[in-house]
Amino acid sequence: MSQRISMMCPARVLFISLSLLWLAGCSTTEQKEPEVPAMHSVEDVVNPDVNYVVDVYDPWGPMNRSIYNFNTQFDRYIFLPVVRGYEFILPTVAQDSVSNFFSNIGEIENFINSVLQLKPEATFTAAWRFAMNSTFGVLGLFDPATKLMDTPEWDEDFGQTLGHWGVGEGPYLVLPILGPSNLRDTTGLVADGLMFSAIDPLNFDNNDAEIPYYVLQAIDKRHQTKFRYYETGSAFEYELVRLLYGKYRDLEIAK
Repeated sequence: MSQRISMMCPARVLFISLSLLWLAGCSTTEQKEPEVPAMHSVEDVVNPDVNYVVDVYDPWGPMNRSIYNFNTQFDRYIFLPVVRGYEFILPTVAQDSVSNFFSNIGEIENFINSVLQLKPEATFTAAWRFAMNSTFGVLGLFDPATKLMDTPEWDEDFGQTLGHWGVGEGPYLVLPILGPSNLRDTTGLVADGLMFSAIDPLNFDNNDAEIPYYVLQAIDKRHQTKFRYYETGSAFEYELVRLLYGKYRDLEIAK
C-alpha cells in the first residue's frame, strides 16, 4: 500500500499545482472572453440510464490488494531473479525448446476444452498440433505445426468452457503468485489441474518428476510474460490490471 501512496502523491501534487496555476491565470485575466452558448445540453450528451463507470465486481478488494502487493514483492525479489538466472544459464534455443514442450503438453487441455465447447475447428487444431509436434517436433521440443505448417495454437481452458456455456465470472480474485483471476477462472484452473492429473500423460505416479515439472513450467511461464509490476506508468495499476484481465478473458471466451 505504501508503494501505491508513493506513486499517487506526485500525481496529486502535479494536479494541484497545475490547478493553482490555472486559477491564478484566470484571476489575472483582464478581459473575459465572450460566452458561447452550448450547442448541446448535458442531457443530450449524457444518458442517465448508462453506467459510465467501469464496474468490476471486487468485493474482496482489501484482500486482493494485499495479495497483489505480496505478488509484487515475491516477483521482484524471488521470481524474477530465478528467471534471470534461468535465462543466463540456458541458451535461447534451449529456452525455446522448453516453451515448445510445455505448449505441446498444453494441447491436451486445449483439446479437452474444445470438445466440451463443441468447437470442431479448435478440436482438430489441438489434435493436429499435438500429433505433429510430438512426432516431427521430437516430443514437442520443436514446433513444426506453427513454423512449417502455419497452424498456430488455439488456447482453451476450463474457465473459458464455463464462460462459453454462460457461467458468470463471479468476484474478481488475485491469486498468490499466479496473479489476476476470478471465481470462475479459478474454478477452471482447479478443474484443468484435476483433469491433467487424471490423464497423467507424463506418468507422474511412477516417477519423481512432478515437482521439477511444475517448477520449470512456472519459470517458463514467467519467462514468457513481459508484465512487470508497477511499470505500467499508471498510479492506479491494480484497477488497470483488473480491468484488462476482465476484457482479455471476455475476448478469449468470445473467440
